[in-house]
Amino acid sequence: MDSAAIDVTKEMIKLTILLGLPVLGTALLVGLLVSILQAVTQINEMTLTFVPKIVIVGLVTLALTPWMINLLVEYSQDIIHMIGDAPRAGGL
Repeated sequence: MDSAAIDVTKEMIKLTILLGLPVLGTALLVGLLVSILQAVTQINEMTLTFVPKIVIVGLVTLALTPWMINLLVEYSQDIIHMIGDAPRAGGL
């Protein structure tokens, strides 16, 4: 297998983790805090876990959107440059 394909795949996986981690980490942290609050107060309302999580994850996503778009644009530009630098089939 070509080493360029392996490098592109590694970068793609790293980028996916880097883009997903802040949002998923925020959802995990908010869920944990709400669960602790529910355990302490003995309030077992199902919507209490979803509403704060949706709101805060939405806010984090909006706040990090410029950074995420910048990473995706840089990755896309790198891929396009790799395609342009690839040797042409048929020796043309």
